Amino acid sequence: MTLIFVPKEPAAGESRVSAIPETVKAMVKQGFQVAVEHGAGAHAGFPDADYEAAGASLCGPDMRASADMVLGINAPTVDQARAQKAGSLLVCSLLPGQNLPVVAALRDARVTAMALEFMPRITRAQKMDILSSQATCAGYQAVLLAAAKLPKMFPLLMTAAGTITPARVLILGAGVAGLQAIATAKRLGAVVEANDIRPACREQVESLGGKFVDTGAPPDAETSGGYAKEASEEFLRKQREILTHHMAQADVVITTALVPGRKAPVLMTAEMVAAMKPGSVIVDMAVAQGGNVVGSKPGETVVVNGVSILGETNLAGQVAADASRMFARNIASFLPEFSKAGQVTIDLAHEILKSVVVTHGGEVCHQPTAAALAAKM
Repeated sequence: MTLIFVPKEPAAGESRVSAIPETVKAMVKQGFQVAVEHGAGAHAGFPDADYEAAGASLCGPDMRASADMVLGINAPTVDQARAQKAGSLLVCSLLPGQNLPVVAALRDARVTAMALEFMPRITRAQKMDILSSQATCAGYQAVLLAAAKLPKMFPLLMTAAGTITPARVLILGAGVAGLQAIATAKRLGAVVEANDIRPACREQVESLGGKFVDTGAPPDAETSGGYAKEASEEFLRKQREILTHHMAQADVVITTALVPGRKAPVLMTAEMVAAMKPGSVIVDMAVAQGGNVVGSKPGETVVVNGVSILGETNLAGQVAADASRMFARNIASFLPEFSKAGQVTIDLAHEILKSVVVTHGGEVCHQPTAAALAAKM
């Protein structure tokens, strides 16, 4: 019987957990044996007793060395990667380009590592898509953080003390995170504008009550998988000229632009930040991947001429209960793609596995990661 280990996350401040009692119960029913590290779900609101009731056993961190499969939110440490037994599986958001030493350790330990962020954007894989599920949580939380930091209220209010005008929110990027941010800001009563280099996003923005700020679109603005491509510097210069005018009127700007596998594009220069009013707020949702905003810093709030730039690196983790539910359900939907009756079979020709497997059999299968490792070594 395949033993699945659900550990506490090693990253400081990470509150999410990769399996919840609901998905543990489903895994046990599918024929897996599940061991959960003591306290793994506590910060997300899932106590040990609930895991035991779902059929899991409780254990210490040393179970990693005995497990056939390890589930995680983020990449393990190098030492944890080395501790996994040969032939075991790791399923998590690996971000191999940012964790090359971990990838090397997994390769040398002969672990089959699967990077969930590489899940292909095909219909059958939608329910396994952690990027979308976690972006939904992050987009929601970004607006709440901005609302808490902004020294005015979001909605229009008619009071005996006079009229309070609504906050103006500008959202850059209308992917999953951006659309959730639009919806949340509208629910709070703000006037919302949004921009994206993909023309098809206009209808989605307007369907949520936002106004689309049209800055034109570069050729081939979208990949076949539905992600935005990196635009040319000339296009970005023209885009910035248009957006600067809208930023000067905004109380809040939320930037969400990411290019898979690449450093985040710069959407806000220092001059654009300087154009904003003192007391206004910027939330850089891409800060962990280089940042969309010049001057943003991971894990810090930077104040420039009275403008607060929030660099929260784990927005989804701040709503850990629901973020964990969604992430755990993504994994639970993925497991049947390579397992049956609790037994695992790895087929690298499988439509989904060939996209997500990074290391297998002592080799790095993901070519960009293999090239990056070779260049570093």
